[in-house]
Amino acid sequence: MIRRREFLAALAAAAATPTLSWADAGNPAFLAAAKEADGSYALHGLAGDGADLFRIPLPARGHAGTAHPTAPEAVAFARRPGTFGLVIDCVAGKVQAVLESPEGRHFYGHGCFIAGGDILCTAENDFATGSGVIGLWSRAQGYRRIGEIPSHAIGPHEILALEGDVLVVANGGILTHPDHGREKLNIPTMRPSLAYLTPDGTLLDMVELPEDLHRNSIRHIAARPDGLVAFAMQWQGEPMDGVPLLGLHRRGGIAQLAEADLGEQLAMQGYAGSVAFDGSGDFVGITSPVGGRLHVFDADGGFVASHARSDICGLARRDSGFLATDGQGGIWQAGVQSLGQGQRFGCHWDNHVVTL
Repeated sequence: MIRRREFLAALAAAAATPTLSWADAGNPAFLAAAKEADGSYALHGLAGDGADLFRIPLPARGHAGTAHPTAPEAVAFARRPGTFGLVIDCVAGKVQAVLESPEGRHFYGHGCFIAGGDILCTAENDFATGSGVIGLWSRAQGYRRIGEIPSHAIGPHEILALEGDVLVVANGGILTHPDHGREKLNIPTMRPSLAYLTPDGTLLDMVELPEDLHRNSIRHIAARPDGLVAFAMQWQGEPMDGVPLLGLHRRGGIAQLAEADLGEQLAMQGYAGSVAFDGSGDFVGITSPVGGRLHVFDADGGFVASHARSDICGLARRDSGFLATDGQGGIWQAGVQSLGQGQRFGCHWDNHVVTL
């Protein structure tokens, strides 16, 4: 658990930290990790139309990351089970700090900032006990680890900060251990959940799925400013079971599961890789790289449209619609009823796009 004096000390130290803005880095609209044509890895800063503004080398494959709300700093995480996170100065184009997971922990590839950007939160696995952990790091103290709180379930994957620094955590429910790589160790007993926490680890609310969907791993989340959370799931049963892969929830309420018509639901092959609200907040999309689909729903869970594109996965909010990426280097401008290619690069985009 984090001690109160550690938390307050981190906030006080932040007041003396010099500030630059994202304008100093060219005002990127998105961040995305990629495997380059020569086999190396990099983090790209993208403009609103998908144009490449900068690229910064990574030592290994990235998964996702998070951007500081005001300073031009990005934190890129290794693909799980990874033990490194890189804090990247996007103005200088260099690594300014390296996060190393404590002994007995590994990162899950996602994180977020709270306290106005003074505290970084990281999703982690305590693999000795199998418990989920949220690590806390002080930016003003050079990203020193100042504590941790429980995620209240197994396998926290993506985490977001809601208004008031409430953390919402997608607990995937899948037990892993570095000795077994990416092997899933508890499928028969897994229990995914969506948890809402305070920064001191107090559990405010938790949503679990019905028993017949207990193998539907809650992996990725998106949130509207009014607190509506969309969560994307990955089914650990037969791909052709056609289970729902999108859920909508508001803290204190009941989760609503959404699905397409049967043919389109089967086309997703039980896998939703990313989720995002569109610029209006009236629509939400999920992608399936294995099924080659982008599904669009309204914010009440009604199925609206399907767009086909091989290996599409990254998805982020644009001012109008969505921005999507695929594994062949394509960047797509997606509307509710349209999917048009914007840019193409000689790289392979990884799973996620981060909106700044």
